[in-house]
Amino acid sequence: MNPDLFEPLLLGIKWMDPEWLLAEFGQEMFWVSIAIVFIECGLLFPILPGDSLLFSVGLFIHRAGAGEAGIDVNIFVACLALSIAAFLGNVTGYEIGRAIGPKIYEKRGRFLKPEYFTKTEVFFDKHGAKALVLGRFVPIVRTFITLVAGVGKMNRKHFFVWSAVGAVLWATGITLLGYFLGGIEFLQHNIEAAILVIVFISVLPMLFEWWKHRREAIELIDDVTDDL
Repeated sequence: MNPDLFEPLLLGIKWMDPEWLLAEFGQEMFWVSIAIVFIECGLLFPILPGDSLLFSVGLFIHRAGAGEAGIDVNIFVACLALSIAAFLGNVTGYEIGRAIGPKIYEKRGRFLKPEYFTKTEVFFDKHGAKALVLGRFVPIVRTFITLVAGVGKMNRKHFFVWSAVGAVLWATGITLLGYFLGGIEFLQHNIEAAILVIVFISVLPMLFEWWKHRREAIELIDDVTDDL
C-alpha cells in the first residue's frame, strides 16, 4: 500500500503510526504502548493511536513469534497489561472529573475542546452506564467518557465494574484480533491496510449517529411540510 495514502489518517503525527513506533523503540514499544493506552483513557489527550495501536501490538507479537521483527512478549501478558492500563486510565480520568468538576469544560486547547465534552455527554446520557463499555470503541468519546462520569459523580463501585468490563473487551479484544489476523501474510507486510479497516470500524458509530440524526431531521421536515 502506498504510504502517502495512509499519511492523512495519521494527521501528520509520527506517533500515530505503529510502524514508526516499532522502528523507533523496538521491544520497548510494548511499554510505550501501555503508556499511550493509559494517557488516552485518562489524561484528556485524544489524539493517540488507540484502536490501531492495540491491533498493531497484537500483530507485532505474532510477527515476533514467526521470527520477524516485532514485539517479543507473551500475548496473554500483553492483553493483561494493556487492559490494566486502560482501566487505570479510566479511574484517573474519573477522579480528575470528580476533583475538578464542570470547570474543566471551560478549558480550550488544541486537543481539549468544549465540543468534545458535549458530544461525550450526549453519548453518556443516551447509553447510561453501558457508555463506559461502548465508548471504548469510539475515538474521542473514549478519552472523555470517564471524565464526564466523574463530573456527574457516578457511583464509584458501579463505575469500576463497567470500566473493567470495557477495558478488557477493548484492550484484550482488539489486541487478540491483531494477533490472530497477524497470521495472514498480506496483513503482515501491509499493516496500513489493516489499520485502515480498524479506523473505518472505529468511526462507524459516529457515521451511524450522523445518518440517524439526518434521517430524523428529514422526517421532521416531511411532517411539518405535510401539515402545511
